[in-house]
Amino acid sequence: MAIDTAKLLGWHFPELDHQVEPRDVMLYALAVGLGSPATDRRQLPFVYEEGLKALPMMANVMGYRGFWLKNPATGVDWRKVLHVQQRIVLHANLPTRGTIRSRQQVSALVDKGTGKGAFIVTRRDISDPVSGRVLAEVEQTNMLRADGGFGTSSGTLRILDPVPERAPDHIVDLPVLEQAALLYRLCGDYNPLHADPDVALSAGFERPILHGLCTFAMVGHAVLDRAAGYAPERLTLIEGRFSAPLFPGETLRVELWDEGSGQIFARARAAERDVIVFDRGRAEIGAA
Repeated sequence: MAIDTAKLLGWHFPELDHQVEPRDVMLYALAVGLGSPATDRRQLPFVYEEGLKALPMMANVMGYRGFWLKNPATGVDWRKVLHVQQRIVLHANLPTRGTIRSRQQVSALVDKGTGKGAFIVTRRDISDPVSGRVLAEVEQTNMLRADGGFGTSSGTLRILDPVPERAPDHIVDLPVLEQAALLYRLCGDYNPLHADPDVALSAGFERPILHGLCTFAMVGHAVLDRAAGYAPERLTLIEGRFSAPLFPGETLRVELWDEGSGQIFARARAAERDVIVFDRGRAEIGAA
C-alpha cells in the first residue's frame, strides 16, 4: 500500500525544549573524536569545562526527535530507510548550558517512482526560547527505498555540488575509535544497528557501523582544524552526502579543497578500504 503523503507532509512534531549541560557538550566532542592527542590545546575548549565551547555540528543532536519514521502510523518501511544527506546552517554559537527550543516539520516529499523509492526531507530550527533568535537550521534527507510510486511530490531536493576535479589542498586522517559508535549513541541516537552485532548482521553488515552523523561531525572537525583555526563561530554552513558506511576502528581520511572566499569542499573515505563514505561536502567559513 502506498504511503499517505498528506499525513506525512502534515506530520505533527510537538515543539520541544532541550536542556543542554556542559557534560553533554564534552561527551559529544569526545564521541566524535576530539581530545586526541590529549595535549592539543586547540581541542581542549571542546572537551574541558574551563572556557567550554560547543562544536557547531552538535546542532544535529539538539532537539533530536529520534527515529520517528519507525512509527507504524507513518506507513513507511523503516527497515529500508537510508539517511542520504545532511545540512546545518548556523546563525550563532550553540550554548554549552541552558535551554534550546526546537521546531521540526517535513519540508519535502519527492517520489522517484514505483520500485525506485522516494525522498523525505525534514527541517528542524533550533532557537533561544527567551529571545526567539534562531541559532541553527538542520535539514535531513532520507531515502525511503521501499515506498516510491505514490505519484504526488511536494517540495524539491537540494542538489549538492561535486568536489573540485583537482588534488585536495589538505588531507586529514582521523582515527575512529573501536567504541566510537557506542559513545556516539549516548548523544541520543540509540539505533541498535550501531551497537548490536546481530542487528548489524541482519541488516547486511559484518559488524555495527558508525552513525552517519558521527562521520559528518568528524568531517566538520577536519574543516574546523584546517580552515577555521578551531573557532566554532566561523563555521556558518556545513553539508554533505553519505555514500557508504564507515566502521569503528577504521581511519577517516578527509580531503579538503579551499576555493577561496570561505568556500571549503570536502570528501572523506575509509582509508584502509579506499571507499568514499562522504561526498559533495561543502562548508562556509566566516572571517576571523
